[in-house]
Amino acid sequence: MKDLNKYTTILCTMVLLLIADKAFASTLKVCSTCNYTSVKEAVKAAKSGETVLIENGVYQEYGIEIDKPLTILGRNRPVIDGNYKGQIFTVKASNVTIEGLTIKNIATSYRQDDAAIRVVEQSNVRILNNIILNTFFGIYLQNSDNCVVKGNVVKGQDVTGKNESGLGNAIHLWYCDNAVISNNKVQGHRDGIYLEFVKDSEVKNNLSEKNLRYGLHFMFSDRNVYTHNIFRRNGAGVAVMYTRDIRMEYNTFDNNWGAAAYGLLLKDISNSMIRNNTFRRNTTGIYMESSSRLDIQHNEFEQNGWAIRLLSSCTDDVFRYNNFVGNSFDVSTNGNSTLNLFENNYWDKYSGYDLDKDQVGDVPYRPVSLYSMLVERVPSSVMFMRSFMVDMLDNIEKVLPSFIPEDLVDEKPLMKKTNYDNDRKLAQVIR
Repeated sequence: MKDLNKYTTILCTMVLLLIADKAFASTLKVCSTCNYTSVKEAVKAAKSGETVLIENGVYQEYGIEIDKPLTILGRNRPVIDGNYKGQIFTVKASNVTIEGLTIKNIATSYRQDDAAIRVVEQSNVRILNNIILNTFFGIYLQNSDNCVVKGNVVKGQDVTGKNESGLGNAIHLWYCDNAVISNNKVQGHRDGIYLEFVKDSEVKNNLSEKNLRYGLHFMFSDRNVYTHNIFRRNGAGVAVMYTRDIRMEYNTFDNNWGAAAYGLLLKDISNSMIRNNTFRRNTTGIYMESSSRLDIQHNEFEQNGWAIRLLSSCTDDVFRYNNFVGNSFDVSTNGNSTLNLFENNYWDKYSGYDLDKDQVGDVPYRPVSLYSMLVERVPSSVMFMRSFMVDMLDNIEKVLPSFIPEDLVDEKPLMKKTNYDNDRKLAQVIR
């Protein structure tokens, strides 16, 4: 029995040594005194499934191709400096992770879209917790599915006076499905996040600011979810084009100012939900063109130039339980009729009464003013805003409406601002 225990102990010890040896062999270290002093050399030498561990330091490298499943892991934030010579990481294998690196300095190229990290026709790639500085494109995924881009900081340059063609996008996805883009901070690019032909994906908890064009720009990208993001101080907040079946909730569109700036631009969008968002201090909160069957509820519109610019090409859109406070124009349109529904919204300009105390106004509210229609047709007339003549025209139009759309009216305006956390019972009663 003692001999059996002895042999068992020896066998277990040998197995543990083999496992430990295998674990040690699966990590290739890169540092100034290691066997590998170059990231490119270590990646080339590594076998599938192994980890390349990059220690703190500055590595002046570019053109690193990953053609096998690997984990590229930085310890103590090593810096990969491309010295403006070309793309730094090109991923040509699935099941790759790149994490914990600082990657910087990629020159603007008008012939190819060089990026800090580019993934080409792969799947299950994870790009986590990296800092990307002063690059043309930051993270670029093409024809790649089931990828995760999380926790990265992608910072470009001051875009003041820059031309769009000289800037790339911070996070760029093209023909990618089932992606997760979360907890990233992006700024100083053409578009903060750009999606084209991206489906069944999720964009959440990102901060996109100070970009030349859009904080988020997506086209032909159906069935995606956008939640808890902040888009602020961009040329425009978010542009959505030629897309259906999306859900946008709990996002903040803030301080997107300019002659052609919007918090949210919707063009040819259908069958989508826009709920519980905040539109604050934008030139236009939501600009809508040729968009139909949208459910727009429980949103805050505060201190915008135009809260909503609803073109006559939009149909079957529903606006309920939204708060309109401190906007220069609550709603503007370019037509004489509308096929959309406004109901149970709070309007701070509403001066009606509530005799039966059911918290719903007894007289309808018309959110489109005569002056807003004049500005829509003659933009330069905005210089007369807040003049006595404008107030008089709007008051006359309220009494004898003849120019504003008769059917753009909230028949049941709310008497008090909706608190979305505490007033669910009120919404149920009104229904």
